[in-house]
Amino acid sequence: MKINDFFIAKMLCCLLLTACSTQPLPSEESIYDVKAENHSNHLESDAIEVNSSHASEWSYEGKTGPKHWGELDPAYSTCAKGKEQSPINIEASQLIESTSPEKMIIQSEPTTFTLVNTGHTIQANPITKRNVIVLDGKTYSLEQLHFHTPSEHQFNGKNFAMEFHLVHKDPYGKLAVLGVMVQEGSENEKLASAWNALPKKELDKSIVKEPIDVKTLIPHNQTGFHYNGSLTTPPCTEGIKWIVFEQPIQMSKNQIQVFKGIFPDNHRPVQPINQREIIKK
Repeated sequence: MKINDFFIAKMLCCLLLTACSTQPLPSEESIYDVKAENHSNHLESDAIEVNSSHASEWSYEGKTGPKHWGELDPAYSTCAKGKEQSPINIEASQLIESTSPEKMIIQSEPTTFTLVNTGHTIQANPITKRNVIVLDGKTYSLEQLHFHTPSEHQFNGKNFAMEFHLVHKDPYGKLAVLGVMVQEGSENEKLASAWNALPKKELDKSIVKEPIDVKTLIPHNQTGFHYNGSLTTPPCTEGIKWIVFEQPIQMSKNQIQVFKGIFPDNHRPVQPINQREIIKK
């Protein structure tokens, strides 16, 4: 009996080992694939809503408008309590002329963009990360650009017809935003293909048929106003590097009206400058 028991146990062991061998262990490659997929999804989510929250949580008017953002959610408290909030009114009398010879470097190439109506703005997301700026020796990649009407920043107390923001991120998650003012004038041919594809309804998406070189959207004169600020939407996170170009670009009255037909007013009012410096360079 003992010998038979031994052989039976041995046979059971072999059967168990054979069964286990039919279920391969996850390889390092398969684990990496899962991580890569999750990382890709996270980046896509960030690209769609870098400076935004769900549309039902806040708005630009009434009880969920800018005056109440800080009350809507504890995560938005910086909107009310922050000391370096954006946008601001840029007064000529408060500017400090830069003595640094270092200039911002803009590197771009024609890129395909997808558009999404976030419920707060139209946001354009590049399909590559090849559009970058080098600022103070650090490289930031373009994550998205989006539009506001009227402009969020003011020059000497006056708003422009529109403003768009090019949101850049460095490898550590720090943001730098370029602000471009828009005034009524000639049709902007560089944005024509995007304007033909503007998604009208919330969460609608579209693809811009013609690649856009973002450098062609930026003023030829790249003199700008540099200051430390925040996101202009909840959660109003601070620690953002802002460069608002002094020279505006032009868009036609019709182009401006098309955007206003979707978002009549999606701007945050200017915030106190407090002790911040605004450097012109």
